[in-house]
Amino acid sequence: MTARGRVAMNEQARSILAGLGGVANIVDIEPCTTRLRSEVRDARLVDVAALRAAGGHGVMISGRVVQVVVGPGVDTLATDLEDLM
Repeated sequence: MTARGRVAMNEQARSILAGLGGVANIVDIEPCTTRLRSEVRDARLVDVAALRAAGGHGVMISGRVVQVVVGPGVDTLATDLEDLM
């Protein structure tokens, strides 16, 4: 991946982190095929529009579990998110 691509992925990770309500709101986060699956403390803090603006193709919320469809780059994105947390 190019340096520019890495910066773009890092910015996407920052935007998704904010859309999930910030570091303090995240209990767990993991990649799952093409989805980023996370458990949050308070689902009311999740900003679906922000997650879509950050590149999420879809967002599903069930209780405190939030899944963001991001595509095949989910593993790299999850690593970036863990680095930010």
